[in-house]
Amino acid sequence: MAFSWRFIGLSIFVFLLNVSSIAHSAPIKAHSSCSNEINMMLVKLWVNGGEEDSIVGLSAAFGSVLPTDTKRASGLRAVYTQPLNGCSASSTKLSGSIALARRGECEFITKATVAQEGGAGGVVLINNEGGPLEIACPNNSTISNVTIPVVSISKEGADIIDKYINSGKKVELLLYSPDRPIVDYSVSFIWLMAVGTIICAALWKKFTQSKESDDYELSQEDDDMTVKEEDDSEILHITAWTAIGFVISASTFLVLLYFFMSTWFVWLLILLFCIGGIEGLHNCIVTLILSKFRGCGKKTLNLPLVGEVTILSLVVLTLCVGFAIFWAVNRKESYSWVGQDILGIALMITVLQLAQLPNIKVATVLLCCAFVYDIFWVFLSPAIFHDSVMISVAKGKKAGGESIPMLLRVPKLTDPYKGFDMLGFGDILFPGLLICFTYRFDEAKKKGVLNGYFLWLMIGYGIGLCITYVGLFLMNGHGQPALLYLVPCTLGTCVVLGAVRRELKDLWTNCDESKQMAEARLGSA
Repeated sequence: MAFSWRFIGLSIFVFLLNVSSIAHSAPIKAHSSCSNEINMMLVKLWVNGGEEDSIVGLSAAFGSVLPTDTKRASGLRAVYTQPLNGCSASSTKLSGSIALARRGECEFITKATVAQEGGAGGVVLINNEGGPLEIACPNNSTISNVTIPVVSISKEGADIIDKYINSGKKVELLLYSPDRPIVDYSVSFIWLMAVGTIICAALWKKFTQSKESDDYELSQEDDDMTVKEEDDSEILHITAWTAIGFVISASTFLVLLYFFMSTWFVWLLILLFCIGGIEGLHNCIVTLILSKFRGCGKKTLNLPLVGEVTILSLVVLTLCVGFAIFWAVNRKESYSWVGQDILGIALMITVLQLAQLPNIKVATVLLCCAFVYDIFWVFLSPAIFHDSVMISVAKGKKAGGESIPMLLRVPKLTDPYKGFDMLGFGDILFPGLLICFTYRFDEAKKKGVLNGYFLWLMIGYGIGLCITYVGLFLMNGHGQPALLYLVPCTLGTCVVLGAVRRELKDLWTNCDESKQMAEARLGSA
């Protein structure tokens, strides 16, 4: 029962991050108007003539269009306006420089106009919190007299510039907006991790069950049934009502996150993620060791409040806790994605082991609910909330840019803006529950690889992921609800194959799976 509550809690969070990735479109040509698309751009820094790392920002809806390469851009000295808000004529000389102005007191277009009248060659507007600003035109205007480039950067980016200026160094800025590659190679790593996680979860018991264990169970029928009952008590059997409850609970929690999300709220989710990741990683490591060295689990200790535990379990738990703490402390470092992915994959493998679908009737309810949930909160929620609720939560817009960790991420390798390609846990777990069910179904029915369902659903899942990224490109980088493509490619494949093979009824009402598995095992004995 304790596990059931734990799984329900985790299920709420994995529902939240079904956005496959967040990307931005390439800039379009516009000039001296108020209809430019707001796109990503780079602020390249030179300090005392030496090149430094670039700062990622956003172009404004007005002003001139930024060049796509550095050869067509000019580096100009960075100068803060006086006053700092840039709302009135600056007492510092702006001619031939890029003006830096802080947010507040007047409209952004006023700041840009004042800087242009002062002779500035460009304007960098600084946000007073995390993330660059999306600067639109006031009162839906379509005309602007601003002809210099206008961009925004985050407070963190401004802090980097301030550090050099305050130390008396000469800082020059170059503004440009390079084109992004159509496909980044990191997508292939996300694909491999997602497909590999489901395969590992489905085959985990087969991989980790030692030969000695099989012989013992086959020779001891009574003990075998006892072990099966104990194992079954740890498994959460998902029902149709449970699936519906997941969607209602997840929707409620998502709305709460959207309205009340803050840094402390994200820290709570980070804590829950670490707890789940520790449990998953501990379970995977201990199971793998015991499958090869069964004697390692015989030495035990009696601990206060805990009782008897094996030394192996205690050592592994200590290492897992240390690993999770190290990740949490360094989660903003460039290498933190490795730890996040390890914890996440271990967590998902464990969840797919302990949560099971009894038949495709329940799978249809679960995946269809997730399908509608994903589409509504990505595409339809802006009609009610004037913003895509799921994408807003995924980006951490209301938490100072602090993102929720319930996703796999890999750094982009060829994208000039860096960043990460991402895939939410829900995009792996929900199709994974169905795929793991088909593997157990194939085992119970003694089906081969080609005449079973597992292989074909895995192929369908892989194709669905590819279609997701094609959709991301065709939608100009707008966050995609991956289940929109994954559900038809997995559930649809299962239903069509079942109908063609005249096995749809067996798949639909396969409610006594444990009995079939027991009979199959005894028959092979």
